[in-house]
Amino acid sequence: MLKMVELSYPTNALEPYYSQETLELHYQILYKGYVDNTNKTQEQLAEARKNKNFSNIKCLEKNLSFFGAGAILHEKFFENLGPAIPSTPSMALMEQIIKDFGNFAAFKEQFTNVAIQVEASGWCLLVWVRTWNKLEILQCEKHQNLTLWDCIPILVLDMWEHSYYLQYKTKRPEYVQNFWNIVNWNIVNKRWGKIQKKDAR
Repeated sequence: MLKMVELSYPTNALEPYYSQETLELHYQILYKGYVDNTNKTQEQLAEARKNKNFSNIKCLEKNLSFFGAGAILHEKFFENLGPAIPSTPSMALMEQIIKDFGNFAAFKEQFTNVAIQVEASGWCLLVWVRTWNKLEILQCEKHQNLTLWDCIPILVLDMWEHSYYLQYKTKRPEYVQNFWNIVNWNIVNKRWGKIQKKDAR
């Protein structure tokens, strides 16, 4: 059974950039819904295999992709947030950012504009594409569309309206700009470190 990731910070710790009310609604209700529906779908798939009844398999596989991807991305999103404490990309990650984007300012500018221009419901992701051996910034529609295979999310920003509308209303650019004040680069650095270890094998 998939479990919700526990927040490493109080629900008021991201104020004023991310309100307590928004975080509690996002985490306790919306994220929980993705986890619950992922588990429900897994149970239904197990039942289908047991009974050898695959009449509804297309719907179940679609649900697994949607709810499962939503649960995973929400987990990474909440993990890479944190109180406004000093943290920066590690030297190793910064070197890769400079290699792939020219400099940190160029990376930040691209990520910010990509996030602002996500259409409808979706995500903005900094990912490591193992096949290409480089970092890329992606827009992801829903939770699973427009993705690249063999990519690993490093930094995740939720751009669904439920993630910001209660606080920012139509001021999406302000939400994205304030996101940079609560990025926990320590978590992002750990993700990058794990990738480096795996790719060094």
